[in-house]
Amino acid sequence: MKIENAMVLAAGLGTRLRPVTNTMPKPLVKISGKPMIDYALDALAAAGVERAVVNVHHFADQMVEHLSGRRHPEILISDETSELMNSGGGLAKGLSLLDRRAVFVMNADLFWIGDRAGDQSNLQRLARYFDPERMDMALLCVTLADTTGHNGRNDFSLAEDGRLTRYQEGSGSPVVYAGAIAMMPALLDDAPKDAFNLNIYFDRAIAAGRLYGLMMEGHWITVGTPEAIGAAEAAIDGFAGAA
Repeated sequence: MKIENAMVLAAGLGTRLRPVTNTMPKPLVKISGKPMIDYALDALAAAGVERAVVNVHHFADQMVEHLSGRRHPEILISDETSELMNSGGGLAKGLSLLDRRAVFVMNADLFWIGDRAGDQSNLQRLARYFDPERMDMALLCVTLADTTGHNGRNDFSLAEDGRLTRYQEGSGSPVVYAGAIAMMPALLDDAPKDAFNLNIYFDRAIAAGRLYGLMMEGHWITVGTPEAIGAAEAAIDGFAGAA
């Protein structure tokens, strides 16, 4: 399946990254000279995405100005300046700006390095893997050993057939959700109109046996605190040096 639409969740306050986020939105914090959101948008563009919705709230004017300079993918703004909608509410609102075809969902403050040149990227692999006949959502996953900046906890257990359940020791392979989803917008047609957490839909999909995971290639990075910026940059430098 080719996926040409995307939603990037970027409206959070970034409270744990203060004081850096006292003057700027978290997605614009630079890691190795590049704003975090551009790692996500560049990955989407490389995977063939034509348009991406980005929701904005904290220092929304800075976000809009930065995004106005992009031509690929085309950027559509979902304005949450009046009210934060949480991950699920923000996604449901943003999807209303797109058509009904399959969509990638990504977090603006989580990214990976190490897609192999000449091979299918992680997002292209995720699009190929996603089967809406069997799956509500396909999540990109990673092992704890391939993360930097994570809290050390596993999110899901991955079964041999690719199904995900909430992590339980000894049940399947322990994995971390890597912040990228392939799904159909229709999944959220019954979503509340106010703020809610996307975990509701993860749990519904698990209950129906329709939440699946695909292991990513490369190294996954999250930046939650000021100290994590240095760790992320060291990981990028180390990965580049080993390549």
